[in-house]
Amino acid sequence: MPRTHDVSSPTGAADGTPRPLRADAQRNRDRLVDAARSALAHDQGALTCEGVARDAGVGVGTLYRHFPNLGALIEAVYSAELDQLAATAPGLLDDFPPDEALRTWAERYVRFTTTQPGLRPALRSGMASGTIPAPHTRQVLTRVVAEFLASGARSGSLRADVSPQGATSLLLGVMLSVATEPGYDAESDHIAAMVGLFVDALRAPTAR
Repeated sequence: MPRTHDVSSPTGAADGTPRPLRADAQRNRDRLVDAARSALAHDQGALTCEGVARDAGVGVGTLYRHFPNLGALIEAVYSAELDQLAATAPGLLDDFPPDEALRTWAERYVRFTTTQPGLRPALRSGMASGTIPAPHTRQVLTRVVAEFLASGARSGSLRADVSPQGATSLLLGVMLSVATEPGYDAESDHIAAMVGLFVDALRAPTAR
């Protein structure tokens, strides 16, 4: 059973906002996330707290000061990848109509969450248990989807009567269904087809 530690983060504001990490602590955290990302790119079974700490060049106690268990570490990898992907949304909206921008972004999202051998089953089990996505990553995903929906509503290409939360749940459903299908092949056209159905469900009736 995964080892679990109580981790208390010092807060710097009355609302509980965490204080920024010291530079050395932030470097250690970044090294741990990078090491975990590398392990997950090969196989979830390769991910252990001891192995990640060793690959990051820190002690296992340092890992537990940042992440109480493997689930929290996997969530951090997912969060880092999602933040990078979220940053591409404005550029897509500059280059493509909103519905096509959403299709491109959603396909990238589903592919990144389903093509890494270790990350895919970890996310699947985490989402089934409700531990992934955490509130922060769910908010990031919903915010990005909201950007596409708002732009599409203004242009008339996407429905204005769908909530970002509902569309996000639909996208997560696509991701989970793709990742759990028997005979899953990350290189097939199936991901594009499923994302296409997702976008078609959000198109404005006049744009179909």
